[in-house]
Formats: sequence, structure tokens, C-alpha cells
Amino acid sequence: MKNETRDIVFFDGDCNFCNSSVNFIFEKRSKNNIYFASLQSEFAKKTLPSSLVNQSEFNTIYFYSGGKIHNRSSAILRIVKHLKQPFRSGIIFLIVPKFIRDFFYKIVAKNRHRIIESTVTCRLTSTEERKFFLDNE
Repeated sequence: MKNETRDIVFFDGDCNFCNSSVNFIFEKRSKNNIYFASLQSEFAKKTLPSSLVNQSEFNTIYFYSGGKIHNRSSAILRIVKHLKQPFRSGIIFLIVPKFIRDFFYKIVAKNRHRIIESTVTCRLTSTEERKFFLDNE
């Protein structure tokens, strides 16, 4: 990810739970400093290591920030740092060991398709919002 300076959330673009999470992050971010790309996108394929995008199931969220790729609960907690209050306060959970946080993350990830049922509607982005979605770069 050489020369990439943006903070980017990589998510499963075929998952309604993940898309709902992206909508939440987009609406609650404190500044316009977070970008988004689905793991199935050409942008993700050319940007992320191939081991992260050549999977049969995309059950992990990644957050690229400050030259590092964070995954699972660490990604979520680093994203939370960029949200408005009171959501930003969730950063406190970084004190919980990663293996414990990831245990709960994996339970949610395994059941995410049941948590939010499949629908046929997608977020319609305005021209202004589209610049934050990197799928077509």
C-alpha cells in the first residue's frame, strides 16, 4: 500500500450487515477523513495484499491507517476513534486483549448474514459522497 495516505475501511460489499456498518460509520464520522472500499473491488485487489482479497468468504473488516492494516476488532476500534462522541468513547475497549475482542468479533462475523437479512436495496450516494467510495479507482 505504498503511497496511500488515506484512512480506508475495507469491507464485504456483499454483506448487508457490513453495508449497514459502512452507512453508520459514514454518518457518524467526525470529519471527512475515512474512505471505503469493498473487498471485492478492483481497488482492494490492487491495494491490499493478495492473501486478504483472494478468499472465498470475506468475513473480516480491515482498516488501513497510518501505514498499517488493522483487522477484526482492532480495525473497528481504530475506526471508532474517528467517530463523533459518544461513539468515540468505544476506543477504551483497546485495553481488552485482542484474542478476547476477536472471539466476540468472530461470533458476530459468523452470524452477520442472519443479523441483518438480505435486501435488494443499496445505499444511493450523492455526487459529493461518491468520492469517499473507492471501488472504481
